[in-house]
Amino acid sequence: MSRIAVVVKGYPRLSETFIAQEILGLERRGIPILIVALRKPYDPFIHELHRQISAEVLYLPEYVKDDPARVARAKRWAEKQPTYAAAKALFDADYAQEHNAGRQRRWAQGCVFAHELPEDITWIHTHYLHTPCSVARYAAHLAGRGWSFSAHAKDIWTSEEWDLRTKLDDAAWGVTCTGVNAQHLKGLSANPDKVELVYHGLDFEGFPLPSGTPSTRDGSGEPVRILSVGRAVEKKGYDDLLHALADLPEALNWHFTHIGGGELDEVLKTMAEGLGLSGRITWRGAQPREEVIKACLESDLFTLPSKLAKSGDRDGLPNVLMEAQSMGLCCLSTEVSAIPELIIDGKTGRLVPPADRPALSSALGELIAKPQLRDTLGRAGSAHVRKNFASAPGIDHLAEKFRKVL
Repeated sequence: MSRIAVVVKGYPRLSETFIAQEILGLERRGIPILIVALRKPYDPFIHELHRQISAEVLYLPEYVKDDPARVARAKRWAEKQPTYAAAKALFDADYAQEHNAGRQRRWAQGCVFAHELPEDITWIHTHYLHTPCSVARYAAHLAGRGWSFSAHAKDIWTSEEWDLRTKLDDAAWGVTCTGVNAQHLKGLSANPDKVELVYHGLDFEGFPLPSGTPSTRDGSGEPVRILSVGRAVEKKGYDDLLHALADLPEALNWHFTHIGGGELDEVLKTMAEGLGLSGRITWRGAQPREEVIKACLESDLFTLPSKLAKSGDRDGLPNVLMEAQSMGLCCLSTEVSAIPELIIDGKTGRLVPPADRPALSSALGELIAKPQLRDTLGRAGSAHVRKNFASAPGIDHLAEKFRKVL
């Protein structure tokens, strides 16, 4: 039986459980897959999901200098293909718009991908519309395969409009995981119908239902346990969170735990120290999903203060919010991107404007002091996310589309 090549930037990655969940779900539905990764993993752990995936992985050279002989062989092969002139013309047009080494690297990776593509691959599907999509598109044209995409967040909002239009019009079809994304991409496409909204959702297996005994911690005695899981990057808004925590009334007793690595890790620790918060914060770094679940079960409140980064990057539909909600943990987040599609303010959680530190601090203070409110919102959030954001319908839909090209 033939296979689908699924292109990702790196594999496996702790921050992309939604991709691993989708690949595993497709395998369980009988869709054979080859994973093609632009770079090797660098996270210290992998999720249990990754251990269950049986797909073979093809790693492309991350940089030409990593394996120049491999790249040279692929380019010599590509030049002999009847598809070369048309594929090279696509790259030349892109390179005229984006004249840099990164674009040349994508062409080199695309040549290696096409050269080493197994005969049984009948379709190429890429996650993200930025660099992985460029590689997948060049390879698809060189190898004479059709291709499609899944678009998520950063890839949409930090890409140039000309690049998005080019890829949207060239792809056979594509899906994206939020209504905000779908509306934006449809507006850029010459054929809006080829872009579909498909929530990646969550496989709730392994995520316990809310316990029958709610927490009574209210900040007057034992500290209320606040948790956040996310990369230490600008769009997660952790600088705003630290300032909001610093502004809480001194009488409230709380402790904040952060799980996740990232480029701003040391910056945030220094900021916390400067705000006098170091004794009330635990920085755990990157952790596997099993540890994240355990931390959620031990916490009273989950917060993710997402915002728009200066680059335009933003969250889409954060898996960590769905995970926390599924277990009945009250969630406090912001009105960014698709988060309001997931959390209904005052009914299934709390939302405040992005980068609004006073509003964030006020909401934190209220939720710390009111355990009954946390429990009510947490249980409503669990019911809502389990009813409306299960992963199965989306994976079923993708599996049906892939069966048509196998």
